[in-house]
Amino acid sequence: MAPYIRLRQICLVAPQLEPVISDIAEIMGLGVCYRDGNVAKYGLENALLPVDTILLEVVAPFKDGTTAGRFIEKTGGRGGYMAIFCCNDPDERGRHANAIGVRTANVIDHAPYHGVQLHPRDCRAAFIEFNHTEGSDDILGPYPPAGPDWQKFIRKDVTQALTSVEMQSPDPQGLAEHWGRIIGIAPSGDELKLPNATFRFVKGASEIMSALEFRVIDVTRVLHAAKAKGFAVEGNEFLLGGVTFRVS
Repeated sequence: MAPYIRLRQICLVAPQLEPVISDIAEIMGLGVCYRDGNVAKYGLENALLPVDTILLEVVAPFKDGTTAGRFIEKTGGRGGYMAIFCCNDPDERGRHANAIGVRTANVIDHAPYHGVQLHPRDCRAAFIEFNHTEGSDDILGPYPPAGPDWQKFIRKDVTQALTSVEMQSPDPQGLAEHWGRIIGIAPSGDELKLPNATFRFVKGASEIMSALEFRVIDVTRVLHAAKAKGFAVEGNEFLLGGVTFRVS
């Protein structure tokens, strides 16, 4: 099989799971498909919402000393936590990352799922994970971290797709090239284009995953829902879960 890579999941981190997860669900018209008990060993709780075939996850620490907790302290709660990619050979991509000076932070082996997480300090801006589920190269196939029947929770009556991820850096071109080397996709200007989403790199004061862009059916409806929840809306965007939600 020819090598492939797709965006599988975006992970945000919050001091507490609520009200962040319910705010996202209600404003964006999404449904929680799973809460994964496996993350408890890391001192975390989580919830996942499918945005078409990309999973949006929020994790929150419930004890001191977690990596997620340190991330919140370091960033002041601003920025996305992890970009997770499905591919046919996570170990090979991990070895390639190691060869260019990006360390492996964690390997997850829950058959049929296998994931390789890279060190956030080496990735810059956010964690990168590569994973593969044995016997599931179909984007709508089994994906254990999202639960046994995540596909049944896909809703498209409000939000249709997560189209792009904005990454911010004082040196956006340098960060684009660095992520391009890790992921194995050459940047096109300030963008990395995957089959199902685009990473855009913009100028900013610090290196963070700064925004998520969504295609929605009714922009006004989503912005009105955000205002009703008490979020400050500016143009077509609002801040939620540490990142800017931008709708079009």
